[in-house]
Amino acid sequence: MNPADYKDLNTSPRILLGPGPSMVHPRVLRAMAQPLVGHLDPEFLKVMNETQELLRYVFQTQNPLTIPISGTGSAGMEAALCNFIEPGDKALIGVNGYFGERMVEIAGRYGAQVDRLDRPWGAVFAPDEIEDALRDKGYKLAAFVHAETSTGALQPHVAEIAAACHRHGALLVLDTVTSLGGVPLKIDEWDVDIAYSGSQKCLSCPPGLAPITVGARARDLLRSRKTKVANWYLDLSLVEKYWGSERTYHHTAPITMNYALREGLRIVAEEGLEARFARHRANAELLWAGLEELDLPPFVPLAHRNVTLTTCQLAPGMDDPTFRRRLLDEYNIEISGGFGPLKGKIFRIGLMGFSSRRENVALLLTAMRQLMLR
Repeated sequence: MNPADYKDLNTSPRILLGPGPSMVHPRVLRAMAQPLVGHLDPEFLKVMNETQELLRYVFQTQNPLTIPISGTGSAGMEAALCNFIEPGDKALIGVNGYFGERMVEIAGRYGAQVDRLDRPWGAVFAPDEIEDALRDKGYKLAAFVHAETSTGALQPHVAEIAAACHRHGALLVLDTVTSLGGVPLKIDEWDVDIAYSGSQKCLSCPPGLAPITVGARARDLLRSRKTKVANWYLDLSLVEKYWGSERTYHHTAPITMNYALREGLRIVAEEGLEARFARHRANAELLWAGLEELDLPPFVPLAHRNVTLTTCQLAPGMDDPTFRRRLLDEYNIEISGGFGPLKGKIFRIGLMGFSSRRENVALLLTAMRQLMLR
């Protein structure tokens, strides 16, 4: 091995308009350059407190157990399931895209008896069909994706779904990886028991942290478990003691990523949630109109179309990987294709957080138009 063969990193400053990660805000990058301190240093403990306060604002909750899990959004998903499932528990999971499938896989690995409620990819669930599925089944929890990253569908009627779950004795777990900080999400008002997200989408941070919030019903259930949580690293009964007043050591937190998340959340709070939601909506509508003009119509009906992640149908004869590679090579823009049953049929375009800007929409539409003319 010759050390001279390994040059300085010089990665391209891509325009990230795919399903994640999104572009990192320059202020977040500056925050990450702050000197490292210890994970129990008084200055870092202050960062922890402020991060929790800001997370409660963005989740719109007063839940004391609102923290960032050390791991990506998938760690948040696993934490939201493994802490509340014991072997033999019954779980209902809505599957209308890839991440519903992943929840089924994770819940099954922790010994749950999983029943699926399936809808076609791109569709959403009606509260009455969820109520019918819950009735007289004894489910401990039900889990749904708020904004399905694989399809661009946004699940409406979350408050009604939560009420149905509670009428039948089930907790509601909500995947908000692609919605937190980009579309309205009201954990307390909607009475959601457990919600998790990721740092790399609408919060404009790098991947590496998974915000999670846990309500009173779920905390009571966690404390009354008959068995230990099967995942030590993600055991919230242990992790909450580090993030709570006890500050009991559990693991070394990713200090720099927590700097990043604090700054990303501070930017959200400065903009204000309503203004932020309006910006994401306006830029998405601009994109949708432009895609229609290019004969690349959005895949999901307007009534439940997610503004942070748009899927559009390909034009006849369009080669998905070739087009996206040219977009990257010639215009430095990243978007993504579909997978599963949507492979080769759609593009996935993310306008999340710092990536959600009018100039990015104009640049993308112009670049796509030019490539389609050749």
